[in-house]
Amino acid sequence: MSDTISEWATLDQLLGITVEDSNTIGDISFAFYGRCSTEDNQDPETSYAWQYGNGEKFTPGTIVTSYFDVGQSRSVPWHRRTEAGRLLTDMKNPKRGWTAVVVGEGTRCWFGNQFSLVAPLFRNYGVEIWVPELGGRYDPFNPSHNMLMSMLGGMSESERQHVQKRTRAGMDAQVLNEGRHQGGRAPYGYVTVDGPPHPNPSRAAAGLRLRILVIDEPAAEVVRRIFREYLQDRGDRAIAAGLNRDGIPCPSAHHPGQNSHRSGDGWQASTVRAILENPRYTGYAVFGRWSKHEELLDPDDVAAGHVVRFKRANQDRIVRSRRPAHPAIVSVETFTQAYLTRRRKAAGGNQGQARLERTRTTTSSNRWYPLRGCIRCDLCSRKMEATAKGGHIYYRCRIRSLVPNSPVLATHPTTVNLRQTALLGPLNIWIGTLFDHEHRADTIAQLIDAQDVVDYEQQRQATRQRLSDAETKLRRHQAAIEAGVDAGALVDAINSAHMDRAVAQAELDTIPNLQPIEADELERMVDGLGDIGEVLSMGSPADQTALYQALQLEIRYNPEQKRATVSVQGPVVNVCVRRGT
Repeated sequence: MSDTISEWATLDQLLGITVEDSNTIGDISFAFYGRCSTEDNQDPETSYAWQYGNGEKFTPGTIVTSYFDVGQSRSVPWHRRTEAGRLLTDMKNPKRGWTAVVVGEGTRCWFGNQFSLVAPLFRNYGVEIWVPELGGRYDPFNPSHNMLMSMLGGMSESERQHVQKRTRAGMDAQVLNEGRHQGGRAPYGYVTVDGPPHPNPSRAAAGLRLRILVIDEPAAEVVRRIFREYLQDRGDRAIAAGLNRDGIPCPSAHHPGQNSHRSGDGWQASTVRAILENPRYTGYAVFGRWSKHEELLDPDDVAAGHVVRFKRANQDRIVRSRRPAHPAIVSVETFTQAYLTRRRKAAGGNQGQARLERTRTTTSSNRWYPLRGCIRCDLCSRKMEATAKGGHIYYRCRIRSLVPNSPVLATHPTTVNLRQTALLGPLNIWIGTLFDHEHRADTIAQLIDAQDVVDYEQQRQATRQRLSDAETKLRRHQAAIEAGVDAGALVDAINSAHMDRAVAQAELDTIPNLQPIEADELERMVDGLGDIGEVLSMGSPADQTALYQALQLEIRYNPEQKRATVSVQGPVVNVCVRRGT
């Protein structure tokens, strides 16, 4: 054999022929590439170590540098991955310091047809590819190698889909049977706290605990207000404007730490809508309302890969727990009413919108309409819209905005106008009479009875009792174990008691510590204001608007009798309007 080689040595040199010999490969400088899976939550350091070791086993040379992507899906093309993109850029440099690339596992590095897209680049720059599944170097002219790499891409895609389905099925089961919180930001009105030990023994041994939702009482009260006002026929924009006017922080301002991606510049109609459409406020765990969808980044360039978009999931993909999973902020009945109201408002297109109440409460910076949304036309029962004309404010109801074929079209005037100044004076005087010497005692008694502080105190006492009951159960379980009962038989009961205690303690910490106002203190406040009617007349339009809304004021104006009937939650009074038309 050696004689044959020597005979051909001169001729091979003359003809420029190179004969490869496995014994003469020599020392090759390698770059290592790996990727930490996002599907199985593997530790990046551990993942890097075993992939690096796996690639190092069969490399006939030295690994001089490493490229390792963390937290990027295998479906992302190489040029869009951080470290893989850096490898492709360095490969173009003749002074890169390596001539081959070795990977720790082919199915982690290439997905679908990705290998067929990047292999020509490696060949163009004279860089070899070493893959463990091939047992060595990839030969682009070997049909078996090309077929196997195509199979690896398909196996990688199939493995990813199976992992996704198994993970989703497991999460669905946890929500359905246990009502488990699956992570992410807590809905506005809730906070997450540590619950019982993790049901997985190994994770529990590491000190991990389940995260559970408990009520953030100040924010929960805002959520209740949103549902309450929406069921009173106020729109999303009107509710948002009222919250901003009252200086209530929006969700991103209330919890800036978990909403750093938002500006926190106030309530928006979309924020109100998201709260009204979130069924988790009923106390049940709901999972899968939004799902990930992969769309082509560039339809004209399939090799650019996909991007993930969130879309509303189909109804058959949404899972709800069988029993309550966390404290409720609104009842199922209230949420259902709000949901049906939204569907009713959305139905019918423009004609359906014409049937809706006028609820817009936003105002310009230099004009306020204190009675906007409070006045109804007695002929058609619709709210009258506010407008400014000739330096005065009017509330009007126009026939052209009535629904076609309405039965009141025949008797309704073309336009009904009510001047604001004709109504504000008598209205404020009447409100002032509620605090005069004749009616003051009854009014103060009603205000004292209407305080929410009593409800908070009752809630505090009930929560303390739940906390005491949970601690009693834990002491009983501990005593049973000390008496010889098998601890394994009490695991579920102990975990349930731990969760009850954590929820009760967290709720107790968030209940506002408000003190009720005594009758004599309230009476001194009223005395300090003097004539309430005069104070109201001199007050700013913003303060008047806030008061009228707090009183749930409603005025029905009859243009034929030129009379406005004013009502609040309690008494009713008639006011004659002289200059109505």
